[in-house]
Formats: sequence, structure tokens, C-alpha cells
Amino acid sequence: MKGYYDLHIHTAASPCGDELMSPHNIVNMAKLNGLDIIAITDHQTSCNVQAVQSVGAQNGLLVIPGIEIECIEEFHLIALLPSCEAAHEIEADVRKNMLKVKNKPEVFGHQYCFDDQSEVIDELEDFLLVATCQTAYDITKKVLAMGGVIYPAHIDRASYSIISQLGVLPEKPFFTALEISKTAHLVQYRQQYHEHHIIQSSDAHYLQDINKRRQFIELPEVSIEALFSWFKQLV
Repeated sequence: MKGYYDLHIHTAASPCGDELMSPHNIVNMAKLNGLDIIAITDHQTSCNVQAVQSVGAQNGLLVIPGIEIECIEEFHLIALLPSCEAAHEIEADVRKNMLKVKNKPEVFGHQYCFDDQSEVIDELEDFLLVATCQTAYDITKKVLAMGGVIYPAHIDRASYSIISQLGVLPEKPFFTALEISKTAHLVQYRQQYHEHHIIQSSDAHYLQDINKRRQFIELPEVSIEALFSWFKQLV
């Protein structure tokens, strides 16, 4: 069966995320757009994955716990975890290895945490758009050890991508998947990186940016287990 997806969505916990990116708004927009699977991937935090997952479960939408991590090499990685607890554990490890800088909401925006009623229950004080001092290799090992999957984000971009920072894909760690932006040429990247799964997600910071029912993954069922199994298979 086809699982229509968007595996890179920010909530209002990301300083660059619009304040309307609440659990109910995200789930409702994803459903309106005909999606089956989404992932919540805020910068360096997983504080809203449980709330969005709860709302998603009530509305027939599979929500994958995730986090977007900036490694010491200064490119972004998308980590998808099998549970909220695993995502929180990865977050704790990332955050303890970050430079502590206070956010300036008037400049960068608020970093809101929600409950499953989409009510703001907290605001993160530490600025999240800061790299961790861990290497991509070390982050990858930790995510895989917890049963998750991980891959470089928006490799087509001129900043914060593995290609813009390193020039090439490294031999280690080897990623089974690569993400491209929603405006990138999917066929071109599939031909160029034919040994990898190519994921095309929105990196949505605003509701209107969430993917429409376009990109899909062939799965035996719509579940975290089936999705992760697909990711771990070599092309």
C-alpha cells in the first residue's frame, strides 16, 4: 500500500516555526492534505512529539517521533525514533552537548511546548538553533542503537546540508536514505544517488508548507515498524 508522508515538520517549539504550528493545526492540515504519515522534527528538541502523536492517533494519522539535529560539522540530520521516550533520550544527549545561549523571542520567535489540547504549557529558554558538539558519526551510532533511523536533511540546499558542508557524502557513516527539499527534482536525485532511498519532505515551518498527497512509500501497512524496516533496507 502507498503511505503518503511528510517526515520533516516543525512545531512552534522551533524558534523559526510559526506560532500556529500547534498539534491540532498540524494534524488537521496533514489530514486535509491526504497524508498518512508525518514526523515531528523540531530543532534539537522533541518536546512536542507526544502531544502531536496523541492528536494524530485520535484522527487516524501516524505521527513519528523525531528531531532535527545540527552536528558539529554544521549540517542537519533527521532522526526518527521508535517512541517518544527514545526521542526524549536523544534530545537530552544532544542538549547536554550544546552551547547554552538564551533565546531572544523578539528576534528569533518563541519556542513553545504544547499539551494534547494544543495549549501552551512551557517555553524553552535555551536557543535551539545551535549545533551540538557531537559528530554526525557519533549521533548516527546513538540513534541506530536505539532502534531509530537517521539521514541527512535537505541535501540540495546551499547551507546546513551535508553536501554544502563536506562537498561529498562520507563513507562513514553510511546513510540508507537522503532527504531533498520539496522543490528539488526527485527523479534527478534518485538517478544521482541510486544507492539511497530519497525522501522528499517539506521542512514545514508554516501550515501551508506541509506536503500535499504526492510523495509516498510502498509499505505492507502504515506503522512505525513497517516504515523503519523500509528505511533499513538497502536500495
